[in-house]
Order: sequence, then structure tokens, then C-alpha cells
Amino acid sequence: MPEDRPTASRSSAADVAAFVAQMRTLARPETGGAGRGRLVFAMDATMSRQPTWDLALSLQADMFEAVADVGGLDVQLVYFRGNGECRASRWVGEPRDLARLMTSVSCRGGFTQIGKVLAHVRGESERGRVNALVYVGDCMEEDIDRLCHRAGELAMLAVPVFLFQEGRDQNAERGFREIARLTGGAYCRFDAGAASQLRDLLTAVAVYASGGRPALEALSDGTRGAGARRLLAQLPPARG
Repeated sequence: MPEDRPTASRSSAADVAAFVAQMRTLARPETGGAGRGRLVFAMDATMSRQPTWDLALSLQADMFEAVADVGGLDVQLVYFRGNGECRASRWVGEPRDLARLMTSVSCRGGFTQIGKVLAHVRGESERGRVNALVYVGDCMEEDIDRLCHRAGELAMLAVPVFLFQEGRDQNAERGFREIARLTGGAYCRFDAGAASQLRDLLTAVAVYASGGRPALEALSDGTRGAGARRLLAQLPPARG
């Protein structure tokens, strides 16, 4: 579905940030908690992303393993590619099911469609609690103000966005950092070919989605807690 057309009174990033800051003074449900967590796993599947797609496929089972003792995890795969194609899978609770979905997708050329991902997650969270959105990509080819508006909508629904960037595209970094800030999530860069970095980051978000901040803090104390420590350094302070 195409993005909404811009209007004459489009909100700026500063306007959205101010609105979100005001709304956060209201009661907000805690991320995570009892029961299975729900995580939307979104990836850029344009042609340049094939190596990272393959890497994420090889690591995705670690997310499920990390939350086995926390409460479990259901994951929905969302990806975009080609000429306006943006798709979402069913919710799955087993690594083999997510692997089967990921192996059925091939990367194709095209532009980013991050706005569609954010809009989709809003719809999902209105139907049932979504504990976190993780996005993996390397660039951003959309209007930042429109993406910030979408991010503000997720902030109102208490859905933090965790954005992991491969490479050093400065435009993408600025946009990703702002989306993370607005939603109370986090931004991290990982190096091409560094499987351990991406593994630690994905594991940390999965634990957060399943058990909230307490589970993430517990993970940060372990030998494989590097990703958790990176996320905790950016997350908003815990409420008293």
C-alpha cells in the first residue's frame, strides 16, 4: 500500500518529539512482563542486503534460545524489497518456523520502505501487544519528518524501536537515532561480517521483548551481555 500523501501542515521532528515528551508524563505500561513476548523482526531486503539477510538467518535461533527461561517469544517477520513490495509473515514461536520463512525470501533491488514497516507495526499493536520492533538496514531513502510522525504513533502505543545499522550512511544514522529516541528504543551500529555483534544485539532485544528491562539487566551481567549493555546505555531510565 502506498504511503499517505504529504499534507500542507506536516509535523517536524521537533514537534513530534515535544508531543511524545508530553504524552510520556501519562501512565505507560511496562514493556515485557508475564506471558510470551511479541517481537516484530523487520529487515531491508533490497539487493544490497543479501549478506546481512543470510547472517541474520544464521543467528535467529539464538533469539529463541535466549528467552527460553524468560517467558518465550513470538516473532513476526516483516521485509520490503523491489518495487513497493512490503510483506509480513504470520506470528511464529519456533526458530525452525522463522528460518523457513526467511529462506523463502530473496533480496531484490528497490528503495527503503521504513514508513510502511512502522505503519504495519502500529496496526499490529492495536490488535495485540507488541513488545518491541527491531529493524536491520543500512540506509534510509524516505522523508525523516514522515518517519518521525510514524515513530510518534508507536511511542503512544509503548512500542520501542531498536534499529541496527550496517555501514556508516550518515543520513540513515541521523534518522535511525531519532526514531529510537522518540520511541524509547535504541540505535546501534554493527560491522559488516561481525556475526557476534549482531547476535548479541538481536539476543538482547529478544530478551527485552520477553522479560522487559529486568531481564535485559540480568543478561547484561553475563559473559554474552555486550549487546544488552549497549541497549541499556540508551534506554530511558527505569521508572521508580
